[in-house]
Amino acid sequence: MTQFIYAIESLSVWVGRAFGWCILVLTFSVSYEVFVRYALNSPTVWAFDMMVQMYGALFLMAGPYALAQDTHVRGDVLYRLFSVRWQARVDFILYLLFFFPGILALFWFGWEIAADSWRYKEVSWNSPARIQIYFFKTLIPLAGFLLILQGFAELARCWRAMQSGVWMDRLADVKETEDMLMEQSN
Repeated sequence: MTQFIYAIESLSVWVGRAFGWCILVLTFSVSYEVFVRYALNSPTVWAFDMMVQMYGALFLMAGPYALAQDTHVRGDVLYRLFSVRWQARVDFILYLLFFFPGILALFWFGWEIAADSWRYKEVSWNSPARIQIYFFKTLIPLAGFLLILQGFAELARCWRAMQSGVWMDRLADVKETEDMLMEQSN
């Protein structure tokens, strides 16, 4: 079971890191657009559309990564007071009741949206550049699929915690700033 969890987690982390490069592309695109618009008085037609698509891709593909790294936001005032076994039970039930129905809907309807977009070779209707958006709409069901996989890994992680009373370690991707500062001060 550990290998199953870590294999899915590794995939989510790898995809998250790969799509993290969208931030760099976004930064350069915005900088370029601002420079040519205000310094050269020559705005681009494509920059806004490209930035919207990159932001959407980054947002969609960051979901599985955030779930794999346990960096998603949650209101856990009472949750942290529970024992590990009870935390795992609560998580397990909430994944089944809320996470999976929502993500399955994202996958199902995203698949339909992407298929229609590919069928008609959809282009942006509000863009003078008329960019093709069916490539980006494919990311909707792909993100849903990756979230479903990561959800199964989270269920397995909860199951192990319910049995052992200890949360399984996550694959370390990045260190928190506080941890790095504490290491340097020692």
